[in-house]
Amino acid sequence: MPDQTDQPGGAPAPGDVTRLLIAWQAGDAAALDRLIPLVYDGLHRIAERHLRNERSGHTLQPTAIVNEAYLKLVDAPVGNWQNRVHFFAVASRVMRQILVDYARRRAAQKRGGGQASCLVQSEAVTAARGIDLIAVDDALGKLSTLDPEQGRIVELRFFGGLTVEETATALDVSPATVNRKWVSARAWLHRELASAPR
Repeated sequence: MPDQTDQPGGAPAPGDVTRLLIAWQAGDAAALDRLIPLVYDGLHRIAERHLRNERSGHTLQPTAIVNEAYLKLVDAPVGNWQNRVHFFAVASRVMRQILVDYARRRAAQKRGGGQASCLVQSEAVTAARGIDLIAVDDALGKLSTLDPEQGRIVELRFFGGLTVEETATALDVSPATVNRKWVSARAWLHRELASAPR
């Protein structure tokens, strides 16, 4: 997750992004045009993170994912953007859905799916290349039904690349709550994916 701060290279301050999000939300269409150049690099990094967990040779590229996510964000009703962390969290969710939809179409064409991969390794949730994104999405859907907050934490941390502190800010909870639920969510997903049909 980008941490945009005032720097000599001209990187925008977090407040700049938040102000433009609020202006866009208030109906200033030009604010979106000023916003996108400020957040593009961050969106691109999120797309790259999503693709790191995909099979090698994936036909979608980060730029295409960013462009499709941009179109979905622009075409959707303007959200209640709280700040830049919230914006990047929503953008990450949109990108994940793009990849899941792509994987579902691809699986339907092949009349088969991939195998479920272990989602949990070491300190952070990591995934082997060739992860079965459909299995992960299905498991995350089940987790979100059981505990919506845990589901959001996985989305923000694993798919969005947010830190514990950024996740806590986005969900308006304490970092301790994020850490506790993160551990529980990882264990649940590990069991769910390990028992998924291969």
